Amino acid sequence: MRTLIRPASLALLVLASSTALGQEARVVEGDTLLIERVGEEPANLPTRGMSMAQVEARFGAPSERLDPRGGQKRQWPTINRWSYPAFTVYFERSKVIDVVMAKASPGEIGPKPAAR
Repeated sequence: MRTLIRPASLALLVLASSTALGQEARVVEGDTLLIERVGEEPANLPTRGMSMAQVEARFGAPSERLDPRGGQKRQWPTINRWSYPAFTVYFERSKVIDVVMAKASPGEIGPKPAAR
């Protein structure tokens, strides 16, 4: 079982460590990590196993349907990608296998935009 340290807990840990070492405590502001933003946002995203029709009915038409990849052999299923402003949905054949959040700003650290 993993124990995750939240950013606020990490700040307190750093503050306590620096105080214990007799160092001046400083507040450091950094970039927003995509994982932090995703944790704060509501989970209104397509879920694994939804069909293409269900995703389109719930979230509307995608802003872009990217070219499918794979499918050259039977054991390599076709992967379709639909791009929405806030996320990209990945389908194996016609079922959702993953959803990836888009960056909110250029300074945010996270995945690069989907390859076109």
